[in-house]
Amino acid sequence: MFRGLGVCVVLTLAGYSIAALPPVQKTGLGPLVFTLILGLVAGNLLIGKQLEGLASGLGFASRWLLRTGIVLFGFSLTVQQLVGLGPMILVLDTLVVLTITTVGYWLGTRWLKLDRDTAILTSAGSAICGAAAVLATEGAIRARPAATSMAVATVVLFGTLAMFIYPIMFPLLGWDEGLYGIYIGSTVHEVAQVVAAGNAVGEEAMANAVIVKLVRVMLLVPFLLIIGQIWTRNRNKTDDAAGTTNKITIPWFAFGFMAVVGLNSLLHLPQTAQSTLVLAGQIAMTMAMAALGFQTRIEALRHLGLKPFVLASLLFVALLVGGAVVTPALIS
Repeated sequence: MFRGLGVCVVLTLAGYSIAALPPVQKTGLGPLVFTLILGLVAGNLLIGKQLEGLASGLGFASRWLLRTGIVLFGFSLTVQQLVGLGPMILVLDTLVVLTITTVGYWLGTRWLKLDRDTAILTSAGSAICGAAAVLATEGAIRARPAATSMAVATVVLFGTLAMFIYPIMFPLLGWDEGLYGIYIGSTVHEVAQVVAAGNAVGEEAMANAVIVKLVRVMLLVPFLLIIGQIWTRNRNKTDDAAGTTNKITIPWFAFGFMAVVGLNSLLHLPQTAQSTLVLAGQIAMTMAMAALGFQTRIEALRHLGLKPFVLASLLFVALLVGGAVVTPALIS
């Protein structure tokens, strides 16, 4: 147990160290992506007996630390923030999440012939909240590490691209800052990327973008509940044919996430305490990413090929273009 966790700690510290370098900070990339890469490299360099004794610690990190991180992520939100911009924001975000996950899954499985796990993980990351959504969905459907790593890579790539494209587009569309902030929040992948893109446009754009993005994050909970049941029922059908059964999996950490949001809305914690809890959640998710990267084999990524990136690029264009059409139509 402790050897595996120790590996995750070392990889996480290294990831945070790289992300803290001044040139890297300018890119907007967080420690999660560097920890994933380091884990992937380390896991593929160590073979045979060198991996003995690591499995239990890696499993604990990729399962329980992941769920803990998602729950603590709730300290980033309050109910007051979510209702501040009115009911149409919820309609807009719900439309984005439903459309991108449905279209992404269909394109991934029917057209690109991807496996179901990779298609839904890539779609969830694009539709909801980037790597956090990928990791949470992985916890609900118990996807393979290779599929999770590939999905994280795609949303990091296109989310980073969004940080540069959205500020360039702002003067071309002729919208006011507030409306453009709503557009950013409803279509950009990661929370950090939303902050970066919104801040490049202006203070009002950033404020609206963050609130709209947080509403999208909240939609992660019903998404997990629905997708978890769908995946479990499909597994049960397969197992019934083989003469075995599976229990329905309920992602309890999703309810923990909701409870923490409610608690954060009622208690008004000191800024230092809230920031510490949010940081603890980020560290837990980064350690989980280290474990997932470590357990991923390059051969499995080669098998997936470029198709996940093709899917992510199509979803990125759908968010960029579709959001530009729908946002002003719904928000007047």
